[in-house]
Amino acid sequence: MKLFPFLKREAKVVTNPAVLPPNREGYLALSPRQAMSLEAVYRALSILETAAKQLTIDAWRGKDLLDPPPSIVRRPNIGSTQSRFIVETVASLAQRGNAYWLITRAPSGQILTLDVLPPLEVTPKQNPQTKIIDYTYQGRLYTTRDICHLKLLTVAGEVEGLGPIQAARRNLAGALDLADYASSLVNGGGIPTGILTSDQAISPSLAQETREEWNQTQAIGKGIAVLGKGTKFQVLSLKPEEIQFLETQNFNVTQIARLFGIPARLMLAPLKGSSTTYANAQQEDLQFVKWTLMAYLREIEAALSDILPHGQTARFNLDALLRTDTYTRYQAHQIGISAGFLTIDEVRAIEGLPPLQVTPTPEPEPESESENTNA
Repeated sequence: MKLFPFLKREAKVVTNPAVLPPNREGYLALSPRQAMSLEAVYRALSILETAAKQLTIDAWRGKDLLDPPPSIVRRPNIGSTQSRFIVETVASLAQRGNAYWLITRAPSGQILTLDVLPPLEVTPKQNPQTKIIDYTYQGRLYTTRDICHLKLLTVAGEVEGLGPIQAARRNLAGALDLADYASSLVNGGGIPTGILTSDQAISPSLAQETREEWNQTQAIGKGIAVLGKGTKFQVLSLKPEEIQFLETQNFNVTQIARLFGIPARLMLAPLKGSSTTYANAQQEDLQFVKWTLMAYLREIEAALSDILPHGQTARFNLDALLRTDTYTRYQAHQIGISAGFLTIDEVRAIEGLPPLQVTPTPEPEPESESENTNA
């Protein structure tokens, strides 16, 4: 019995040894840590994680908010906080396109804790006949009852999800190559400091001798240069934006912002010709939540809801991200109170304040019988 039968199948792919596929090792091997050496990628991931840190999860039964929520919602991992659990899950989805929760149960079947597993250490495999998916982690086989699999972007026919770094490896590798080239160009040289020219015909040996004498004179530091007849020195200086390819790098930042779905304003790289006002900034933030962040949050909500008892659902509280300025918020509260669908205590709860303590009005003392008789 052969241990690696797939090696034989792979060998049949290349029928002509003279025709080989191009080497793609460079960009296929790009890891999230390598991609994060690009400041734009680091910034994009930081924005996603910072947004996730500001959120909490509530549990609902129909239209009723459960207070307190079930322990698995309040603290999904007994060794960590709810915020840390959310951030680790979002980070796995953003960096790898997949997140895995290992479910630990009590003998009774009650779920005790959820552990976020390193995505690279989990291997999903689907049975082609039954379509059942199993997971291998640290040499052990798990079923879908033991591991909950979250995907950022579902690819038809693929068991694993797809993340932005994996989807755009070629572009990110190109951006890394450009950054490395610009750095080596500045630090390692490659561009002469100037050009010696002559209006007379000179032999290659004379050109070499003139260059060596010039370099030797300038190496001393502040030396006086003596040029021969017809020889001129021209300083060769490039603008910083030319040496560092700033225009191209700015274009790469825009591409990375688009890749991760982050507004350019949040990437600290506003587009040329665009202006930021309070109104369009609020609209950009709303669009970021709806079309980028919800791709992560909805996957977490659905996975937690499947774990909760029947009839209960998990939902993120987005108030922290959608909170407007104080004046606008108070105006909205006033409209709600005036229309009758909000009470003062409900507004105070939204603002994180305790219920208003209303001092009861003392009731008038009853008149005594003697006072009634005298009257």
